[in-house]
Amino acid sequence: MGILDMPPGKIPQGEILFRGQDMLKMSNEERRKIRGRKIAMIFQDALSSLNPVLSVGYQLGEMFRVHEGMGRKEAKAKAIELMERVKIPAAKERVNDYPHQFSGGMRQRIMIAMALALEPDLIIADEPTTALDVTVQAQVMDLLAELQREYNMGLILITHDLGVVADVADKIAVMYAGRIVETAPVHELYKRPAHPYTRGLLESIPRLDQKGHELYAIKGLPPNLLKIPSGCAFNPRCPKAQDICRTEVPPLVPVTEQDGAELTGRGSACHFWKETIHG
Repeated sequence: MGILDMPPGKIPQGEILFRGQDMLKMSNEERRKIRGRKIAMIFQDALSSLNPVLSVGYQLGEMFRVHEGMGRKEAKAKAIELMERVKIPAAKERVNDYPHQFSGGMRQRIMIAMALALEPDLIIADEPTTALDVTVQAQVMDLLAELQREYNMGLILITHDLGVVADVADKIAVMYAGRIVETAPVHELYKRPAHPYTRGLLESIPRLDQKGHELYAIKGLPPNLLKIPSGCAFNPRCPKAQDICRTEVPPLVPVTEQDGAELTGRGSACHFWKETIHG
């Protein structure tokens, strides 16, 4: 999305593929045409992401004024339409209000409206329900799922909340220390995790059928990303760690059944994934 300054940020290697094209090989002008129009982003803290001295209507309308060349009146009408689309009550009366005059859930809806303004092909939602209570969180995620179906768009959801993931995602990539350690279709991952970190995350979720039991916690602390342990980054906290885990970084390999049949969409970066998924 071009949010980080480069330098000091840098992308030393790899690809960023969007519709088959590598964005790293595009010119700045080509990338600008994609950002906002084709790929949009929803941030986790709407209050700090919205400008406090401009009305929400002005900020929503800016998308249309800049990208579509609309006049102020027309852009304001589109802003009201967007606010109504994300179910903000009394949108016509509230279009001139400022961010601090909205609740946390309503501000997040405004962020969603802003991301939807140009009907992108892909939305990246970074912890979109952080700091919202459970009821409002569910409403926001239901709205995102509804809009995703309506606009037929892709959604990348970045979150630590496995409950939210279960309701929204089709595919999951579990990351640890900046690296993907497991990939799976959502229901397969919950049913049979193939990495000790994933298993630990799932076992840490409170369950109604285990009332009175001590809640499981993964031992230790996440690593300092400037001093990632050698071998598998999870090895100091892993109950299955052996000598090879402390010396060799496990590649992300396809996960198979015990008879060798490959499981579609499944991968694990663990030397002992077989013991984890089949154990």
